[in-house]
Amino acid sequence: MLLAAPSLLDDYYTNILDCSCKGVVALALGSSVHLWNSETHSLVGCLTPKLLSGHVSSHGQNILSLCWSSDGRGLCVGNRRGNIEWWDVEQGLIMRCLPSLHSAVRALSWKQNLVSSGSDLGHIHHYDPRDSGGHVGTATQRGGVCSLQWSQDDQLASGSTEGFLHVWDGHITEQDHSREPVTTMRQPTSVKAMGWCPWQKNVIATGGGWKDGEVRVWDTKSGTCLSSVQTNSQVCCLRWTKEKRRLVSGHGAPHNHISSWIWDSPTLCLTKQLSGHSNRVLHLAVNHNDSQILTAGADQIMHVWDM
Repeated sequence: MLLAAPSLLDDYYTNILDCSCKGVVALALGSSVHLWNSETHSLVGCLTPKLLSGHVSSHGQNILSLCWSSDGRGLCVGNRRGNIEWWDVEQGLIMRCLPSLHSAVRALSWKQNLVSSGSDLGHIHHYDPRDSGGHVGTATQRGGVCSLQWSQDDQLASGSTEGFLHVWDGHITEQDHSREPVTTMRQPTSVKAMGWCPWQKNVIATGGGWKDGEVRVWDTKSGTCLSSVQTNSQVCCLRWTKEKRRLVSGHGAPHNHISSWIWDSPTLCLTKQLSGHSNRVLHLAVNHNDSQILTAGADQIMHVWDM
């Protein structure tokens, strides 16, 4: 299935596609979030965040990141001006406007009732939307935050525009914490494409930019690279599928394809390549039961693939 995605930003450093545990796909197009049910194949809503006040350009209203909560009810969205909103999607209501970061929000990730955000300035802020103050912790990394993801065992990975992959422990939100990463790894280009392995603790995959092009699998405990393979293309996004036990990656020129990999340490083996996008595949999500892959490209089209 192909769906039109007008106004989708051709911006490598955005994270604007996510699928909830209930199978609802959220995709940001410009300053709005469109909701699509992956089971019924129907549009189920559109959210228009009130992130801005006063007279500002439409460019500043662009949503750069979004992320579903683990229960599939809450959705956080962040924009170029550093504003974040927490929505109750089922009610269609804004539950909380979180303090502005004054810097573009490039990445968001939930950990139970906690949401973490990453900014262009390299700041990682942690919020508890239920708390009256909201803000519960901050850390800073070298380079802008272009990817952010909590693991199932409460480790936070942050990717840097300067090629650093940082791993932080689950106590990062405590006020007396040192706020230093427990492990730091390095690749030649920005760490934007990133994903924790859902069945193997302390394992994460990353993808390199167009000057690198490698897919790597890391052991975050030792900080070593377990597997790597050259794709000869920009790696824009990647996700693991838990049930099928595959790693799926989206790529840029020359082929703008989607690749499926089997990882059997230390081997990373290509099993399938899917073609259809006419420009780079910027975003990738997997639905709640691993039956579908969803991709959105710079060609302003969203593709739905049968796993």
